Amino acid sequence: MSVYTTISESDLKDFLSHYSVGTLVSYEGIKAGIENTNYFVTTSTGEFVLTIFEQLEWNELPYFMDIMAFLAEHKVPSAHPVADKIGGYLRKIEDRETNTLKPVALVARLSGSGVDNPTPHQCAELGEALGRMHSLAHNFKGERTNPRGIEWCREVTAKLTDKLTTAELSFLNQELAFQATTERSDLPQGVIHADLFRDNALFIDDHLTGIIDFYYACNDALLYDIAVTVNDWCVSESGSLDQERSTNLLDSYQTKRQLTDLERREWRAMLRAAALRFWLSRLIDLHFPRPGEMTHIKDPDIFRKILLWHRENEINL
Repeated sequence: MSVYTTISESDLKDFLSHYSVGTLVSYEGIKAGIENTNYFVTTSTGEFVLTIFEQLEWNELPYFMDIMAFLAEHKVPSAHPVADKIGGYLRKIEDRETNTLKPVALVARLSGSGVDNPTPHQCAELGEALGRMHSLAHNFKGERTNPRGIEWCREVTAKLTDKLTTAELSFLNQELAFQATTERSDLPQGVIHADLFRDNALFIDDHLTGIIDFYYACNDALLYDIAVTVNDWCVSESGSLDQERSTNLLDSYQTKRQLTDLERREWRAMLRAAALRFWLSRLIDLHFPRPGEMTHIKDPDIFRKILLWHRENEINL
């Protein structure tokens, strides 16, 4: 990711004094990710991730903290937020460059690391965890509409009009028209991760140690969440679907939650919806970048290729 807010050692020590986590040993900015500022923080009692929220508002954040706590407490491998000395998961810290206060959370750091080239077994482990998360989705009472749904896709496409070729705009508008005909709202709904990419799941060898970064979580079709995951974990560089990895992920998912007949019919449409969303978000990051101390712009073209492959190939469940 980018570090948009630089935190000083003295400010970090002051922040940590509100928690029962010992004294600061070291900290460093994290390059992975896009939306928030993250630091690895080591104290005399353990290791943590400190997140400074750059876009989300204070009143939006309890939803994410509650999801993380809920899942960790229900045996879905995920990081539990750390409560401060008065029991809250959120505090504020000053961005001295802009003289603004930004919301901050401290979360337990999980062991393991993201994977670059997932194995079929790793895909199976992830599918099982995602299936368990979705099997619990109806028990979580928080509500948040997907901020990057179809209306957002339309708005972003309009914003990109002067940045794209005629062919690209035609492609996008065709896909938007198709998505308007899908039955997404009739699919089983619940809380979803919405960004379960390879850098948001941690492994030690083939063992999943945790799912992280729930800050795109929202309420939407569960099948869409599976599609987002498959589009990152189970595709080749050309954009084609890897059948073995996809089958392993989906079969393991269904050991925890069975897919419905409607979900099977809408699978291809949701794969296309997920590819469209991430193609557009990466195009926005490319053409309208935000300043940051560390920049990490991801290539949009992979999702154009994935979307094109899904449009041109029959995909069945």
